[in-house]
Amino acid sequence: MYSNIEFASEGATLQGRHYHSAGNARPTVIMAHGTSATITMAIDRYAEAIFEAGFDVLLYDHRNFGLSGGEPRQEINPWVQARGYRDAVAFLRESLQADRVALWGDSYAGGLVLVAGALIEDVSAVVAQIPSCGATWPQGPTEGTAFDTLRDLFESADVRGEPADVAGPMPVVSLDQINAPSLLAPPQAFRWFLEYGGRHGSGWENKATRVVPKTPVPCSPLIAAPHLNMPVLMMNGRNDEMLHCNPELQNAVFDRIAGPKEKVIIDGGHFGLLWEDSPNFLKAINTQIEFLKRVL
Repeated sequence: MYSNIEFASEGATLQGRHYHSAGNARPTVIMAHGTSATITMAIDRYAEAIFEAGFDVLLYDHRNFGLSGGEPRQEINPWVQARGYRDAVAFLRESLQADRVALWGDSYAGGLVLVAGALIEDVSAVVAQIPSCGATWPQGPTEGTAFDTLRDLFESADVRGEPADVAGPMPVVSLDQINAPSLLAPPQAFRWFLEYGGRHGSGWENKATRVVPKTPVPCSPLIAAPHLNMPVLMMNGRNDEMLHCNPELQNAVFDRIAGPKEKVIIDGGHFGLLWEDSPNFLKAINTQIEFLKRVL
């Protein structure tokens, strides 16, 4: 069903899977997971279903996580991960002659595809699953010349950050938020990560460092949304328990999207659609496949 692939990004080798047919090239969906999760943690089931529905899929681990290279290990940097999508698109176009390309992201990466989609040339569609659009309104400008600054930062800025910009290392999830606070606090996160990350061979580790460099504008979907001219599907979780999935900001991003857009609210909070074969999981997959078939 897939071949193992690798491509260069930010001085590291990113690795994953290329689900592809033996015939002519088909539209390709580029997929990556959310905070610290790896390619075998439910996202591979999404990739398989999308492939079986008639699309090729490039599924990979973010830099510093899972199969992919990069140091420091377990470090999350939004700019670096957004550039990973850029480099995946370039790899597809240069090495595999892909034509139409869609970006797919879950949770933290769901917010990133709403940024990267506006910054990468000729993206055909975006699927943002339970996207992290921020806990509060971002500091600094979000309109006017903010997008030009965002583009310049994305293309060439040094975004490694300073020591003051680093949080962690710390657990990704923990049940004891008093004595062992974690990056993701809700118990629903603990339950899901321990189930899927705890499976043999997942490559997941219960630790992460988050780097958010102090930049003139943030890596924010609010800035990018007016420049998303391709079809966008935003799938939000009803009563999402994650702090950075503030529905007010999700709605503000959706309202700003310039191109054709669809919003679906799905039950189960943040993780309901990530439990394999559950009703929410199947509804999410079928909704996304129907969208991709319409727009690609």
